[in-house]
Amino acid sequence: MEEKEKSARLQDLKKRMQNDTALPLRNSATQLVFGEGSPDTKIFFLGEGPGYWEDQKGRPFVGNAGALLNQLLYSIKLPRQDVFITNVICFRPPENRDPLPEEIEAFRPYIDEMIDIMKPKLIVTLGRFSMAKFVPGAKITAVHGKSFVVDWKGRKITVVPMFHPAAALRSGEVLRMIKEDFMLLPDILKKENQVQAEQMNLSI
Repeated sequence: MEEKEKSARLQDLKKRMQNDTALPLRNSATQLVFGEGSPDTKIFFLGEGPGYWEDQKGRPFVGNAGALLNQLLYSIKLPRQDVFITNVICFRPPENRDPLPEEIEAFRPYIDEMIDIMKPKLIVTLGRFSMAKFVPGAKITAVHGKSFVVDWKGRKITVVPMFHPAAALRSGEVLRMIKEDFMLLPDILKKENQVQAEQMNLSI
């Protein structure tokens, strides 16, 4: 699928979300925070939910946690516009509370469709709620920075759980760990590219 087609399909998905009156949290939020970045991305970042500034601007990760995420991406020479960033829920919860299981479930079909459209090689989960989507039952303190190959509808995707940047802003130790975890991403992506190249060679 070409980037132009992916972009058109994502725009259609966004419109459907905006028109879906059954989605929770709509009435207490300012607007939908769909996600942003390259439709042709190799790396898909999945956070938890919009905060105050995200709700105001309609963009994910634009507050203090977003500024840290930008710094982390810069540290590995990965431009923000080259990745895609969204959350497991796309309307801000009241008072920035944690998303409820039924809210995550309501948004799940849309998030799944985003992943199906973009077909990223690598999904980086930011925080425990997005991690639980792919690595249920795990503790983030035990698995952060590790690679998990998951079966996604018959396709293998590598998932790397990480702490949420907001947690890193509250703890110097978590900040140290998330910086170290980000440094692993270029090598993980390089390995993914090598595996794909080998598979293509085998299929020729």
